[in-house]
Amino acid sequence: MAALPGTNPSTVPLILLVDRDFETRSLYRHSLMSSGWRVDEADDGRDGLVKIIERHPALVVTETRLPFIDGYELCHLIRRDPETRDVQIVVLTAEAFPASLERARRAGADAVLVKPCLPDELDRELKRLHKMSRDLGTRSEAMRARASAQLSRAAELLARPHRTLVRAHARFETVAPPNPPPELRCPTCDRPLIYERSNIGGVSDRHSEQWDYFTCAGTCGAFQYRHRTRKLKKVS
Repeated sequence: MAALPGTNPSTVPLILLVDRDFETRSLYRHSLMSSGWRVDEADDGRDGLVKIIERHPALVVTETRLPFIDGYELCHLIRRDPETRDVQIVVLTAEAFPASLERARRAGADAVLVKPCLPDELDRELKRLHKMSRDLGTRSEAMRARASAQLSRAAELLARPHRTLVRAHARFETVAPPNPPPELRCPTCDRPLIYERSNIGGVSDRHSEQWDYFTCAGTCGAFQYRHRTRKLKKVS
C-alpha cells in the first residue's frame, strides 16, 4: 500500500465511507486503500454518526440518500458538535440540480461530487482537502509560535519598573485570549467560522479591547469580531 504524499505511514488519515450501497462502498474502499488511505464504512447515517464520534476520521465521504439520518442532516450534526466540526466532508449525490448542490454546501460539505463519480476523482478530491488541512495546521503552529514570542516580549516590558501603566500595557496577538471567542457562522454561506487568533489592544489594562479573527470553513474569506461592539465584519 503506497503512503500518501507527505504523510507518515504510521499516521495515515482515516476516511469513513457512508453509503447504503455495498457495491459502491466496496469499489471506493479498494481504490482508496490502494492509494494509501485507511478506510472504514457505514451503511446508514445513524451508524455513520456513531463511528464519526468514536473513531474521529479525518474525512467523511457520505451519500445524501441514507436510512435513518440522511446525508444533509449528517453534515449538520457533524458541524454542530465541537468535537467533530473540523472533520472534512465530501458529499456524493446523484442529484445534480443546483439547489441540491447548494443545499449540501450549506449543510457543511467541503466538497460536493455528482454521481457517477470515478474512484480516481474522489481520491484526488480527498488528497486536495487533506493537503489544505495540513497547510492550515502548519500556519496555525506558526501563529502560535509568534503569539508565544509576543507574550514573552510583553511580559518582559511589563516587568520594567520605569514604564508607565499606559506605556506598559501589552498589545499583542494570541490564540489564548482572556475572553473566549464566540461560536460564529459565516454570514454569507452559513458554514462554521474557524477561529484563528485574537488581537489584544486598547489604551490600558483597564480599557483593553479584544478582536477575534476567523476564517470561513468554505471560501468566503476572513472575518473580524470585536468584543466591545459585538459586531462581525469581513476583512478579506
